[in-house]
Amino acid sequence: MRIAFIGSVESSRTALVRLISLKAQVAGVLAPAASAFNSDFCDLAPVARSAGIPFRTVTDINAPSNVKWLRKLGPDIIFCVGFSQLIKRDILSLAPMGVIGFHPALLPENRGRNPIAWALALGLKYTGSTFFFMDEGADSGDILSQRKVRIMYGDTARTLYDRVMKTAVSQIGEFLPLLERGRFPRRKQKNAAANYWRKRGHDDGAIDFRMGSGDIYNLVRALAKPYVGAHVRYRGGEVKVWKAEEVSCRRANIECGKVLESGRAGVVVKCSGGAIALINHEFKALPKAGDYIL
Repeated sequence: MRIAFIGSVESSRTALVRLISLKAQVAGVLAPAASAFNSDFCDLAPVARSAGIPFRTVTDINAPSNVKWLRKLGPDIIFCVGFSQLIKRDILSLAPMGVIGFHPALLPENRGRNPIAWALALGLKYTGSTFFFMDEGADSGDILSQRKVRIMYGDTARTLYDRVMKTAVSQIGEFLPLLERGRFPRRKQKNAAANYWRKRGHDDGAIDFRMGSGDIYNLVRALAKPYVGAHVRYRGGEVKVWKAEEVSCRRANIECGKVLESGRAGVVVKCSGGAIALINHEFKALPKAGDYIL
């Protein structure tokens, strides 16, 4: 079974390396040379070339020249993992077995953009790892393999990202032989149960101390590395925050945004219903107790 592979981020590399380790016949890899918006961008060229796999740099995956290159590869199936451009009909219909996509959520729930960040920011208890046959919709094709992934209170974007991909690697090992034998499951999604998450923007990373401590904690861990980081506004600028902890505070007569403590243990700030300690941050000069972060 000849496989063409499309990807651009860390999860793409993980999946490609797994296919190679399983001795899958990867006939070619297509990936961009850089990304202006994927903070977890990963160059797949070294992986492909070290395995002797033909590689093609792409900007617009649907460009006729890329479709022509793919067609010459003669793939039986295409894997598209960690690639944000919508794959169009010319590629979707190119391989006899179709295109396998990947989405780190429990489809049909939580289709769309930034699923790991949204799951953490919203305080969800579970997410998922789903491989599906791509169609012209967004994350709406028939499901090939799906696993539930628990979200722990102490998870960050990094730990959840890694655990989802550990699950995905296991799934690939399970379903690849089924694909090779042509005997694999295919389950339609219940579209009535679907929702779509929008793309997160810069303002979605702003900490507002009128939020509860749990909401701020979730926001900070949702945007921890490999993502862009949450931020506060302080003295006319923005300061990145990479780690936070919830702190008990029973004093109801203190305004949100007021610094309660500041030192090596962190910057403790009053918020709605409690306080939050900013543990790992990029303050050039620490705010002092009594200052305001607004």
